[in-house]
Amino acid sequence: MASNESTGSAPGSPARTGKPVGSTRKTSRRPAPGGASASGSTVRRKGKSRTGSRRAPGRTIPHSVWEKFSDEELLDTRICDLGLKVESDGWLYPKVEKLYSELEARGLRFRPHVWLSDEWFSPDGVPGIAIPFCLAHPRLRLLERNQMMEVEGGTSQWCMRILRHESGHTVDTAFRLHRRQTYKKVFGNYHNPYPESYRPRPNSKRYVMHLEPWYAQSHPAEDFAETFAVWLKPRSPWRSQYEGWPALRKIEFVDELMKEITGMTAPVKSRVFVDPVSQLTHTLREHYDDRQSRYATRQPGVFDHDLLRLFSRKPRNPKNPVRAADFLQRNRGDLVRIVCQWTGEYRYSVHQVMRQMIERCREMNLHLAASESDTSQRAMVLLTVHTMNYLHGGHHRVAL
Repeated sequence: MASNESTGSAPGSPARTGKPVGSTRKTSRRPAPGGASASGSTVRRKGKSRTGSRRAPGRTIPHSVWEKFSDEELLDTRICDLGLKVESDGWLYPKVEKLYSELEARGLRFRPHVWLSDEWFSPDGVPGIAIPFCLAHPRLRLLERNQMMEVEGGTSQWCMRILRHESGHTVDTAFRLHRRQTYKKVFGNYHNPYPESYRPRPNSKRYVMHLEPWYAQSHPAEDFAETFAVWLKPRSPWRSQYEGWPALRKIEFVDELMKEITGMTAPVKSRVFVDPVSQLTHTLREHYDDRQSRYATRQPGVFDHDLLRLFSRKPRNPKNPVRAADFLQRNRGDLVRIVCQWTGEYRYSVHQVMRQMIERCREMNLHLAASESDTSQRAMVLLTVHTMNYLHGGHHRVAL
């Protein structure tokens, strides 16, 4: 049964690794690409936990009250005052129960405890899963979308993918799998420092593709968790899907390892809650200011040369000029969606790139220089190029 996250963190609680999240993503040791974002799981979290106001948690505000707040009123509310629990949400908790069923179907008696926190993560030394509090209420999911452009784990399929990933961390921790020499030979050293960002190799076939593209490449612990998630998914065609890939040997290794621990009792039984919502005394506004700063992009001037190639200072049709900023704003949704799909970058980051492009077009007073269909295709290429430059420039956030 899921844990009641009203209990505070025990003294000397494990550190969290920050994200993604992403996904945010964060990661388990992660922060959890989002985004990367992207949004996203986390295990040892780098950085200090935020405590916000120094005041102790106050009186809980009834859901029936704050769910009617405007975004501005809600942003000024402290997270600890929302009175959130995993079990109280009819959308979220069934996903946790489904995860338990999948683990049981694979012969694993172990059930990771879960609680609500400010992001996806699994603490070092604690075989449990923290879930973003925004998933525990539809009003908070709406606020998350308004603030971050997407909800990491906000669909049933996406939520289950992240839960399977995080459960990989918990199984690793609960059974101390990373201590085995065979684990080190297959995945690498679990104790390697977590990077703040990583340079993915898109063409590599040595890693599975489960969450955001290439996330398994960020750290040996994430490589294991991603591989475990592929193995755990019911009816997963992993043997045929990864045939001919070096990554297949990793999945086969996990398959053999899970057969070995089938029916065993996990030696690590900690039920500690790290950074539970009951102790998050900062406001939602502070929470989102911090998250948005993680996915900040570059200075707008880097787009100028390419924007001048795509658009013109003189309108194509002086009698009916189309401003470049208006054109990009009108097509923003479709352009961002497609670029996110092909790059795996967090939606918030791509939206930020697009926002800066639109602002520069407005400041430079640019107009369409070709037909709208041709400009749309070229704008998609431009947005993709700048997103990929951001991605491969070493700024891709370790998110889930």
